[in-house]
Amino acid sequence: METERISSGQNPKIKRLLALQEKSSLRRESGLFVVEGRRELEHCLAAGFEIDSLFVCPELLDGWQLPACGANAPLPPPRSGEVRRSGSPHHPSGTVPPLPNRGCYAPPTGEVAACAKVFELPEALYRKVAYRGGTEGVLAEVRAKPTRLEDLQLRENPLVVVLEAVEKPGNLGAVLRSADAAGADAVLVCDPLTDLWNPNLIRASIGAVFTVPVAVCTSAEAISWLKERGIRILTAQLQDSSSCYDTDMRGPTALVMGTESTGLSEQWRKAADAHIRIPMRGRLDSLNVSVSTAVLLFEAVRQRG
Repeated sequence: METERISSGQNPKIKRLLALQEKSSLRRESGLFVVEGRRELEHCLAAGFEIDSLFVCPELLDGWQLPACGANAPLPPPRSGEVRRSGSPHHPSGTVPPLPNRGCYAPPTGEVAACAKVFELPEALYRKVAYRGGTEGVLAEVRAKPTRLEDLQLRENPLVVVLEAVEKPGNLGAVLRSADAAGADAVLVCDPLTDLWNPNLIRASIGAVFTVPVAVCTSAEAISWLKERGIRILTAQLQDSSSCYDTDMRGPTALVMGTESTGLSEQWRKAADAHIRIPMRGRLDSLNVSVSTAVLLFEAVRQRG
């Protein structure tokens, strides 16, 4: 790989890097987004994404090297308090195994595609462009991949999360993290008000945006897709609902979550096979959408044994 040294914040490549972090319109137009951090980049490569440009700060790398891509890609060592499951992308062997029972992003084999552009930045400049205050010493501009419903492949008894009109990237990132932990087959992001490659979303998901199959679509498309596959639609809502603990989630299930401010649209309420709620024992009547999703996901996991 050829390496170019950049020392000025006025360099066009630095200006584009900053613009990609800030502007969803540029991310859409260019087909590129920014990944920061070693763990996030390692999961990104393991999922088969390709790097367009790599920005590194040698003073902060501390010996870290760009990993291989695909099924043989080593994972970062566990962080404090992190638990890794067998039979998942977080396999105890330290490598990423094939994922026959998860969605369409089973990682390919082979080495990482040649990165044509590598740029070294001095520490002072790196800290100015890093989204997280200059940690870890590596950022990358990555080529986006399609996020289409028709590309999703589900196992025989799928568990799917659906989010309608999610607005806060941090919430969507947290939901993806929970979906990975629960082994969900896919997350459908319907009528989103934020884009999937927002840096806050990638950071909040700690890379789960790359480990969980995701499709972006309209609510109408999602409803049709779920019904065609015989997946039971359970909408989380307060009105006319039953306790999630009394609702059977052992079969093909889609957990549908709305926004905290307005809840689900009438379109989803009418399409539902059942309405569910999380019993609340305090004075408030709702949880953060990412917390609610985690509770419902792990209730489904509990029922499925």
